[in-house]
Amino acid sequence: MPRDPVPTPQGLERLVEALRVLPGVGPKSAQRMAYQLLQRDRAGADQLAISLQHALASVRHCAKCNNFTESEVCSFCASPRRDPSLLCVVETPADLAMVEQTSSFSGMYFVLMGRLSPLDGVGPRDIGLDRLLSRATDGVVQEVILATNFTNEGEATAHYIAEMLRSRGIRVSRIARGVPLGGELEYVDAGTLSQALIERRSL
Repeated sequence: MPRDPVPTPQGLERLVEALRVLPGVGPKSAQRMAYQLLQRDRAGADQLAISLQHALASVRHCAKCNNFTESEVCSFCASPRRDPSLLCVVETPADLAMVEQTSSFSGMYFVLMGRLSPLDGVGPRDIGLDRLLSRATDGVVQEVILATNFTNEGEATAHYIAEMLRSRGIRVSRIARGVPLGGELEYVDAGTLSQALIERRSL
């Protein structure tokens, strides 16, 4: 005689489903996380919930570079020590942080928050290329450095942006291939990324 399925509290099911939105987290991993939070670390779960609510309420996109910030304009864009004539385009905030770690770039940034991927339905409008174009043609920017990842999608994104900007007479360069093909900036060591920035080439 078949056994009835083990009933799961609705709240637990919702927590597991919520955790599955995280990248790389499948059903089993989400279930283990949920059990850990509810059984062994309720204080941590409470802190996680409070921090997430606070982040959702206070963190926004910078009006200039699209990076995460709690102000209208982020600290990079507000800094008088940055060179506004150089604009480095990256895919994610993690990539921006990695470029900053090299201490070899003192210009401004624009964070796409993604990359072109037609198979996934991600087009130019989805990664804010209209905002990038507006920033790059503000009369202050003299060079746009494309620091998208050397994946197929990153290369396609760099090519699209280069064509878009060159048609408007803007100087465009691409970070050198010191970054390994197929690599992502978040996982590249600072020395390699620094050399790639120094050896960037015109497109």
